[in-house]
Amino acid sequence: MEKLDWSALEYEEKEQSPDWFWALGVIVVTSSATAIIYGNYFFAVLLVLSGVLLGFFAKKKPDMVSYELNEKGLKIRDRLYPYENIKSFWVQKAHLEKTNLPGGEIMLKPTLFIKSERFFMPIISVPIEENLANGIRSIMVLKKVEEEEMKDHSSLKIMEYLGF
Repeated sequence: MEKLDWSALEYEEKEQSPDWFWALGVIVVTSSATAIIYGNYFFAVLLVLSGVLLGFFAKKKPDMVSYELNEKGLKIRDRLYPYENIKSFWVQKAHLEKTNLPGGEIMLKPTLFIKSERFFMPIISVPIEENLANGIRSIMVLKKVEEEEMKDHSSLKIMEYLGF
């Protein structure tokens, strides 16, 4: 069996403008002030903390993640997902998809979706290179992993539209 390995950024980097940070600050300050006016101090602190963390993660540069599909399973960084623990997979190739969001269409990137046995976040999406799609699919089929169509959650498309 052949081994496939590739690297990709952990998420697509979006450059946030200064206006985005100003909007974040205005929203956090006004919502925290409203929470304080209504006597909900814990919620005000939670809003400020959330705003600071959101700003921090918006500035953070994505790390390069290594992926490997080998004889034992899918390895992401140092964690191995054995084929026995993978319930199903789907290889999405790059294509345009119609949406209800303004603009009408978005370009979907080549992605490997894995449905694992994990309770929390059972579906893992892995960015792939277009030229690896057929090889990944053939290895998964060879290892008798069920093929099931999967997509990114619609909330992810909304978040991307909002600039996150």
